[in-house]
Amino acid sequence: MSALLPERHPVRDFFIDRIELDAVDVTPRSDMASMGHPIFSLATHPDMRTLRYENDQTIIEIHPSSKGLATIFDKDILIYAISKLMDRQNRGAAIGQVVRITAHDLLVATNRQTGGITYERLENALDRLAGTRIKTNITTGSEVTRQNFGIIEWYEYNRKGSGFAERLKFLDIKLSDWLYRTVTSAEVLPISRDYFRLRRPIDRRLYEIARKHCGRQPSWRIGSELLQKKCGSKQEGKHFAAHLRELARSDHLPDYRMTLEGEQAVFWRRGEGLAKSTEAGEKIVKPTADRAIRISQAAFDTMRERAPGWDKYMLESMYIEWAKTKDAARHEDARFLRWVTSYTKGKAAP
Repeated sequence: MSALLPERHPVRDFFIDRIELDAVDVTPRSDMASMGHPIFSLATHPDMRTLRYENDQTIIEIHPSSKGLATIFDKDILIYAISKLMDRQNRGAAIGQVVRITAHDLLVATNRQTGGITYERLENALDRLAGTRIKTNITTGSEVTRQNFGIIEWYEYNRKGSGFAERLKFLDIKLSDWLYRTVTSAEVLPISRDYFRLRRPIDRRLYEIARKHCGRQPSWRIGSELLQKKCGSKQEGKHFAAHLRELARSDHLPDYRMTLEGEQAVFWRRGEGLAKSTEAGEKIVKPTADRAIRISQAAFDTMRERAPGWDKYMLESMYIEWAKTKDAARHEDARFLRWVTSYTKGKAAP
């Protein structure tokens, strides 16, 4: 089975707002808070667990609704809503927490089928989004509070037709205060439309993490154990590692490629730092520039004291990209530690 879903609507108008007559092709965007932290379940069947995630000073507790936890596929609705709001805000139009969504356009934009059962599944997804409760201290819009909230406050739908042919015509969704602040504070990132073609929940999480942390850097690395934690994957470690190896071979993530180096996963922005072999097959080559910059274990030990909770591989990768643009340092460890202190000052570990 292919890791990518077929492109179900090759001829389509993306994010057309027929209700408000905003006929524009809007870039899909996702909120940075849920891209960086495992808020959505990766299960494909009703997930009735209560989840807890803790990293440094960030704490998240997620409690299921009567229909289970909101899933990574349910998040498509939020991506669509956030994208509409950001487009309106960028064009100087008024926005509010209540978003009106044309159901058919939502399904087309997120690469879903538009048959009858899909509308029923959409309603179930809305129930999970409204019923899942989150308790967290993740900051959005520069507000640091401990909150307990539903991902959406409520939804209301208008139907057309009756009986078997009944369909959702449009939806009104009220976003939570926490999520709405990500829009008004522009704490969102554009994502690839091919994100909606990723078949496996874990691949969607890996793409989100790469987009959030690698971004437009040439590369970004992270320890595989921390990566699994950030994904929210409850697999055994050996199964998660096997999936990473499969992903490195299949190379199907949008925008990014991934290689494995010992206990680290390295994400490369496509077109940066990779070369293709002209021999049979494809060989991924790491740029030699990285190899000239060495950080000692003693410096990493000191770094943990200066930046508790931060991933050393992430900081090392970011430092190397910065240092490659500078003259060689006489004392690399000392410059690295100064950079770490400056970069992490006043910031919570991701």
